[in-house]
Amino acid sequence: MLASLYAHEHLVPHTMSGKSAAEERGDRLDVYWDAINDLLIWKLQTTLRETLRLDDEIIGRSLKRYLSPLLFPDREPPTELMVSLQAFAGLLAAQIELNTFLSRSVDAHCFDDSVRFVLADDRLSLEEIDPTAKAKWIRDGKKLELLPGYWLHRAFYDFAASDMVHVRIGRPENQGDNRLAYIRAMATQLRLREVYGVADTVTAHTGETADMFQALLSLELTARFFMLDFIVPFVEGAEQTGNWIVSLRRLAMGGLMNGLQIRFPLTWSGRAEKVSKTTGWTVTTGQPAGNARMAAAILDFWTHDLLSEAERLQKGEPGLAPRLIERPYLKFGHQLVQLPWVAALQSNSTAAINNLRRLAARRGEAAEETRRIESQLATLLRGRGFRVLLNWQPPAERRDAGEVDVIAALDGHLFILEVKSTYIRRSMHEAWLHASTTLRKAGLQLRRKVDVVQWVLGTDAELCEALGLARGQRPQLLHGWIVDTSIESDHERFNGLLKVSLEEVIVALRDDRSLLGDPEGLVSGRVPANAELADRHVRPTLYPSGFSVARFVSAIEDERVWDVVGVGVDEQWPGSSPQVGAEA
Repeated sequence: MLASLYAHEHLVPHTMSGKSAAEERGDRLDVYWDAINDLLIWKLQTTLRETLRLDDEIIGRSLKRYLSPLLFPDREPPTELMVSLQAFAGLLAAQIELNTFLSRSVDAHCFDDSVRFVLADDRLSLEEIDPTAKAKWIRDGKKLELLPGYWLHRAFYDFAASDMVHVRIGRPENQGDNRLAYIRAMATQLRLREVYGVADTVTAHTGETADMFQALLSLELTARFFMLDFIVPFVEGAEQTGNWIVSLRRLAMGGLMNGLQIRFPLTWSGRAEKVSKTTGWTVTTGQPAGNARMAAAILDFWTHDLLSEAERLQKGEPGLAPRLIERPYLKFGHQLVQLPWVAALQSNSTAAINNLRRLAARRGEAAEETRRIESQLATLLRGRGFRVLLNWQPPAERRDAGEVDVIAALDGHLFILEVKSTYIRRSMHEAWLHASTTLRKAGLQLRRKVDVVQWVLGTDAELCEALGLARGQRPQLLHGWIVDTSIESDHERFNGLLKVSLEEVIVALRDDRSLLGDPEGLVSGRVPANAELADRHVRPTLYPSGFSVARFVSAIEDERVWDVVGVGVDEQWPGSSPQVGAEA
């Protein structure tokens, strides 16, 4: 409760067009979110597990102590509550200071090669020694920020071209918001399917099977509900009154007068009640009344069981703790708690990806998902005329080199690709670990595979024929690429071999990089100008003279996919078509 009150004071904007108080101070919001998450984990490590079993009586006592004095004040000032809020703010500030210290000292020393410590006048200070590396880290972060907009535009166009555009989704008054939630769910499913190989159904950590699209739609509808019914009224009230506490009071009283609805900084319900309320979100043509079992499986998919997590942490057992955004339903015994500010403001795409690829990377479906990634990449390559082999095994005497994920050939170019699927990282520490373990190992593996493919091509007529090469013919140019679902260490070389993101390869093969520039204003909310609307189908192309493998290689190796939005290594590329309908 104290964290939610703090969030409404500092992390949620108080004007419809403004920033939060933290952002006005020049702070990054993710610093606060991470610190709150750290405090939650600390609390789980130290609290008595029995206190995590909540019921209505316990919740009522907590509300009476930590919320009622603020929302329903009597003549006495809420002294105890204000002291508690100040104490929490101090605790959070200390956690942020600790995290900042670790980031700027230990993490900087261990994981950031762009800086070094220097001793001057008996004081240690950081000195930047590689501005290029720092600029690259920032550039890769910008790439990551642009990718959700790319998938949102693809989903938007798919929706507009489908029969769903004529279907009413929910009540007429909610049609626009429900459509937006539907398109956002489509965008995340597209990304999960094409980048991470996720099937239409997934297994939750409980063992139940959930429909992936329905799970995504449920999360998006939840986000829209909390945004429209909680956050927007709160922000409007704060802007009108200039007082966030008064706005919270208005929100709470409005909920009570409108059918006794909970409009508090956190909400709660029993699992059975939540399943009943969300069953309507699983309606399909085959299930016109919804599916309660599916609703339960979806709920479990997004649920973080804090009692089980506390037990694991206190026993010192290995495992990954879910972040607030990855499983936003917090389970306290039989009660489920949600934080409206988290549900409304989180990245649902990141939540879905990391739920599957970080927390549940050892699922039985994970190996099949990797195969699916390779197969889909092969389909894109074949669509451009490549001859492709999947999962090729070297001959017995060179079997130690390992299976080759993808081999593709076209016009004298041979590509040997090593595919890696991971998750979206949040820190330089995580990125360094990925580079030092997974990518370093991938570079060693791929070098052996490149060598064995070159060796076999000299004698294996069947392999040559499959790749469209004459027997004994060696390719003019050979490319060994590590194709990774993550953006970290992008365009770096491991054992001399290029690492590139799978999403960049997808965009280059589809030649739709303009979607990175938010041409429809779906991300920014900016309506395109009339001139842009008239010419919005005129897109910058990577291949003004038609697709060629040489141009494809140049697009990847020179990061031309990104120059349309000013994130590539060069912002100008002679010969490219005008950047119409995109933000340069």
